[in-house]
Amino acid sequence: MTPFSQMAHKPLFALAVPMIISNITVPLLGLVDTAVIGHLPHAYYLGASAVGAMIITFITWLCGFLRMSSVGLSAQTLGKQDPEQSFLVLVRGLLVAIAIALLVIVCQTPYFDLAFYLAGGSEEIQFYGRSYTDVRIWGLPASLGSLVVLGWLLGQQQAKPVMWILIITNLCNLILDLLFVLGFNWGLLGVAWATLIAEYLGFLTGLFFISIYFKQKVNAKINYQAALAHLFNVTKLKHYFALNRDILIRTLCLEICFVFITFQGARLGDEVVASNAILMNFILLISFGLDGIANGAEAMVGEAKGANNNKRLKTIVDTSLFWTFLFAVCYSVFFALGGQSFIHLISDIPAVNTLASTYLPWIIALPLLACWCYLYDGIYVGLMRADIMRNSMIISTFGCFFPAWYFLQSFGNHAIWAAFSLFMVVRGVSLGWHFHKKVM
Repeated sequence: MTPFSQMAHKPLFALAVPMIISNITVPLLGLVDTAVIGHLPHAYYLGASAVGAMIITFITWLCGFLRMSSVGLSAQTLGKQDPEQSFLVLVRGLLVAIAIALLVIVCQTPYFDLAFYLAGGSEEIQFYGRSYTDVRIWGLPASLGSLVVLGWLLGQQQAKPVMWILIITNLCNLILDLLFVLGFNWGLLGVAWATLIAEYLGFLTGLFFISIYFKQKVNAKINYQAALAHLFNVTKLKHYFALNRDILIRTLCLEICFVFITFQGARLGDEVVASNAILMNFILLISFGLDGIANGAEAMVGEAKGANNNKRLKTIVDTSLFWTFLFAVCYSVFFALGGQSFIHLISDIPAVNTLASTYLPWIIALPLLACWCYLYDGIYVGLMRADIMRNSMIISTFGCFFPAWYFLQSFGNHAIWAAFSLFMVVRGVSLGWHFHKKVM
């Protein structure tokens, strides 16, 4: 079948388009946050926001296994037409998410002490960053619970509810950002409180959509009392935690790279970490957009795997590869033509803008270099082969990213971006090689 096969083209876009729209709202909100803070009078506000947000998102991104495992397991139960197991996937995920969130809240003091010690940076970055994290930490139950909710809905191919959850969440965050920072003059704390409130609104909205889905489609098919009796089935739990262990290792490696970029930038100066904060928002804009195709692919791949339909699986992958490349080209052209304007829109600090413009060529190249790893990650999520994702990430992180930075560090911040670009290329190449040689 050709990449334009009706069998995969329309279903992929039915899932991908809502996910692209909803995914892009996340980094766009980050750009608004950055723009609001970037127009405060000092660079250290933007630097403190970058460091503080990284310390919080380190936990949420590290727990990305909650979303990934929920997508794959939910999609495969859909392919097997097993609503009882689908319900259990949701409940197990929510229990684990809340447990992790409460544990981190209890241990927040030593975690913050260690994180800010490793981050370094100026006294102002340390002070304002700590104020920011002291608020944001209380949103963890909602943010981790939302990972499960969004993943489970996507696995059930409910892309439109996912889109509305993220749009509602980020619209709330945007309005509160402007109200708290520009209206009430709360500064960086206003951004933190806006995000905290929006996280809980998003989680509750997600639970509302799930209740509607169950009422309309699966309530009559599930004996909830009998299903809950199997909630702690030892075999299922072993598989669930083994799967999440591998995704956790994979995500930890990715997080180490992102944290290194932020912390190393802080050590190079307030202006460098501030410029990198702008560029990292561009990276998020790229990744969340390309992840729209990957999100659609992971749900469809999981369903095809659950139904044991290898012919459909290959068609889905071929179609997804084509559209991923096309979207990557569009992103590169977009940043080549408009990147400078976006930088000046976000910040009016001359030194920060000059540095961000200096490193902009890395952002222009990255969509074409990185698009493959985003898609193949989605494919392996659907296949529930987290061990392959884990191995690829370990090789890319410790065999490429850190050695490349070490040998290039004399080039300063360029070394960070060169190492990151190589890291993304190796991820895509290793995953693509394994899929086409070992899976298909």
